[in-house]
Amino acid sequence: MAAFQASSYDPPFSQNYSFLFSASADAEHSCSSHESRVTAECELPLIDLKDLQCGNEEERMDCVAEIANASSEWGFFQVVNHGISTELLKETRREQKRLFHRPFEKKVGSKVLNESYRWGNPTATSLDQFSWSEAFHVPLSKLAEDGGCYEDEFRSLRELMQKVAGSMSELARILAGVLAENLGCHEDFFAENCSENTCFLRLNRYPSCPFSPETFGLMPHTDSDFLTILHQDHVGGLQLMKDSKWVSIKPNPEALIVNIGDLFQAWSNDVYKSVEHKVMTNSKVERYSIAYFLCPSYDSIISSCKEPSRYKKFTFKEFRRQVQEDVKTTGYKVGLSRFLL
Repeated sequence: MAAFQASSYDPPFSQNYSFLFSASADAEHSCSSHESRVTAECELPLIDLKDLQCGNEEERMDCVAEIANASSEWGFFQVVNHGISTELLKETRREQKRLFHRPFEKKVGSKVLNESYRWGNPTATSLDQFSWSEAFHVPLSKLAEDGGCYEDEFRSLRELMQKVAGSMSELARILAGVLAENLGCHEDFFAENCSENTCFLRLNRYPSCPFSPETFGLMPHTDSDFLTILHQDHVGGLQLMKDSKWVSIKPNPEALIVNIGDLFQAWSNDVYKSVEHKVMTNSKVERYSIAYFLCPSYDSIISSCKEPSRYKKFTFKEFRRQVQEDVKTTGYKVGLSRFLL
């Protein structure tokens, strides 16, 4: 591993996690990463959503089928004509960069965005459990709160995030309804159980990492929600598991990425797939993304909409608690397999 100045990195990953970057830990990480190297670059299925609203019935059903097929075969897809302003996303990205470029001490100590700042992995015991990234992970309910928790220079960011969250919330509910419709199930569940009290908006930054090309920007995982909507930049780095192999996703800044979460896989009785994915660091440039997570209330009961079910019934609170316990004891998320019948 090349020598570097710990003080030159913001956040101070190398300084605070120096025990992870020892020669032995790095060798172990490189060995394990080699076994999961990317074998190909691909483009996700690209779906034009205009036919959901403006097409005739045949065109609409073709679009529904495209969404359902991608959710079953890939667990990921891209959408265009999604109804979210490109200028709004660009303006939010500009404010996002300004926020992340604050000194680390100010990000940690500030109350901006309701003290939602996080970085690295406090529980990591090896590089395979570490993420070279920082984020503001904000509950939507907190975006509506003021109460002196927002510094004046970032009030515009809060307003932009509220608009993005509102637009992505609407899109997520449309897509969830389409996927429920395809299964012949009622879509009322999402309207009744998913609200701003439990959904999140996350601003991500992946700083450049020039000393170790195998370092995760975000370690392999599945999402613990129903749906995730992602707006990413042109840099790339997102990879997902397809046919038991890691594939690199070619970035398309003009499209939004949608992926199925664990809860939707259980709710659909494995028709739709929550697919493992990760982000790899870039040695020269930083990467940014904005993610919206469609989540239910903590007491919502997740059960398969079709019988016989492969999963026992569980609440979102029970699922999150089990994930946290597994990460604490093993360093990794186990996820849905804990709830199989």
